[in-house]
Amino acid sequence: TVGGMIAADVHGKNHHRDGSFGMHVESLTLATADGRLHECSRTRHPELFHATIGGMGLTGIIVSAAFRLRSIETSFLSAETVAASNLEQTMALFEASVHWPYTAAWIDPLAQGAQRGRSLLVRGAFMSRASLPARLAQDALRPAPRARLQVPFDAPSALLNRASIRVGNAFLYRRGRLRAGLRPTHFDSFFFRLDTIGAWNRLVGRRGFVQYQCVLPQAQSAAGIAALLERVAKARQSSFLAVLKLLGSGTGGTMSFPMEGYTLTLDFPLRKGVLALLADLDAITHCHGGRIYLAKDACSTKERLQQGYPQGKTFQRCRAAAEANASPKFASVLSTRLAL
Repeated sequence: TVGGMIAADVHGKNHHRDGSFGMHVESLTLATADGRLHECSRTRHPELFHATIGGMGLTGIIVSAAFRLRSIETSFLSAETVAASNLEQTMALFEASVHWPYTAAWIDPLAQGAQRGRSLLVRGAFMSRASLPARLAQDALRPAPRARLQVPFDAPSALLNRASIRVGNAFLYRRGRLRAGLRPTHFDSFFFRLDTIGAWNRLVGRRGFVQYQCVLPQAQSAAGIAALLERVAKARQSSFLAVLKLLGSGTGGTMSFPMEGYTLTLDFPLRKGVLALLADLDAITHCHGGRIYLAKDACSTKERLQQGYPQGKTFQRCRAAAEANASPKFASVLSTRLAL
């Protein structure tokens, strides 16, 4: 929902240029715990406005919002896939691609040694009608197609193991290298590649999976990401999907997740030992000055929160002021665990 996007101050493949969603919110109407409605913007109740963006729903209920959108002429992007042999090359590609509106890299999280951090970086820009090939220009704003394939049942959990993940990652990397190049790509498959397979999550098995996401400051990103990938590669728990993105300095709120640097996302099948691994990843992240994404957290600690989000006390003061005339009514398991 739009309210959820504001509450988590979501970011996309264009953060390095356009910042997070909250930066494009002009105003919002917030219902606080005492039943009052507040019209908030950067000039009206600005502290409450910025606390609500990225505030995980803890300042009140977002009743309405006004935000800016970018007009597009077509549903297609000019998209290019570039292969990188290791983490150093991957990060160099990101830095060389900052003029592209959208960038992201799939990383092989199990590659080690000289190949650690090998990736397929995808970069894209929306195409104009004039630049579309004739076969696409006839339906330039076509909607997202339905998934051609549907996973009909939950796969056995044992199917997604370290050996199969390693083979699958190696296959995807080699296939990506062969298919590297520039081509028109529908926005759905560019932004939501996994959704080309309906109910793809059933491939992970009935137990499902957990997703870990952190961000590291620019100066610490290379060392921090290398340490995270090394820990994952050595773990008995294997990540079946890893995505790296370059973030800019733009954030919308007091508790927004992004910072200028790199964000790494890792998906793990939910099995015994995974949560212990996430604790290790937390330690590495915070050792390198980073923080985790609250929208995807279920097991961090309030000490880690205070370290990663030094602006937390400002947020708490604003939240307390918003609830001054009523007992606290907005809470969550996350806010109780992290003392937010």
